[in-house]
Amino acid sequence: MTYVVTEACIKCKYTDCVEVCPVDCFYEGENMLVIHPDECIDCGVCEPECPADAIKPDTEPGLEKWLEVNRDYAKSWPNITQKKDSPEDAKEWEGKDGKFEKYFSSNPGSGD
Repeated sequence: MTYVVTEACIKCKYTDCVEVCPVDCFYEGENMLVIHPDECIDCGVCEPECPADAIKPDTEPGLEKWLEVNRDYAKSWPNITQKKDSPEDAKEWEGKDGKFEKYFSSNPGSGD
C-alpha cells in the first residue's frame, strides 16, 4: 500500500503534508504535489494534515489513475521537503470537481 495525492490538491497545493513526511517522498508540480509510491512507507501521517483532503490510501476504490499520476510525475518533478505558502486563492479551489481535466499542469514546481 501507498498513499496518493488526488485531484483535490490541484490549485490548492497545501504543503502541510510535506512537513510531517518522515521519508521526504513528496514531489512538487506547478499546481499540485504527488507522492512517490516506491518511497512512501505507508505511515499515513500526511493524510490528516491535508486541509483539502487530497491524500488517500491507494487501497480505496477508483484511485488507480491517481497512483499512475503520482508514480509518473514523481519521476520528473523536484522533491519538496519543506512547507511553503499555499496559493493565495487555495481556499476558493477546495472541493471543486473536474480540476484535473481543466487545470492540471505537468510542469514541475519551483523546487526551491
